[in-house]
Amino acid sequence: MTRPLHAVIVSCLIGNDAGEVLLIRHPKRGWELPQGHVEQGEDLLTAVRREVREETGIEIAVERLAAIFSKQEPAPSAVIFGFHARHTGGEMRPSDESLEVAWFSRQQAIRLPEHPVNRERLAVLLRPESGIVYQAYTTGPYRITVGDIPLWSDAGRVNA
Repeated sequence: MTRPLHAVIVSCLIGNDAGEVLLIRHPKRGWELPQGHVEQGEDLLTAVRREVREETGIEIAVERLAAIFSKQEPAPSAVIFGFHARHTGGEMRPSDESLEVAWFSRQQAIRLPEHPVNRERLAVLLRPESGIVYQAYTTGPYRITVGDIPLWSDAGRVNA
């Protein structure tokens, strides 16, 4: 039996004291949340803080895991962990992976991502739910195959 290989990715919705959210403009994908691959031997929280720092220059405090996304097809498949965090410091600046870095109101932010995957991921993370949501999708064309299954809520486990 061949074992499937999945990329492990972290993504982060970052808020500031003004109630704004941080987006980056990727050279190919346009506006999106800071995100990136988890490196070999790296835990998820270290990875999300590193990716945010590399792409934006800022420091964050991770508040919680908010969503898990599964990219099923086409290969390579991926598991994406979506976190909520708050800005704690650092100098905001672009990088090779982010042509621009900017704060937006939630209403502005939701209109900016062009790619449906990035738009949906942002929409899920902007929801006021306090639990963890699961969603699976394919691309080419983009299609949600398992939508918004709550895995956990403040009241405890929802689905097993």
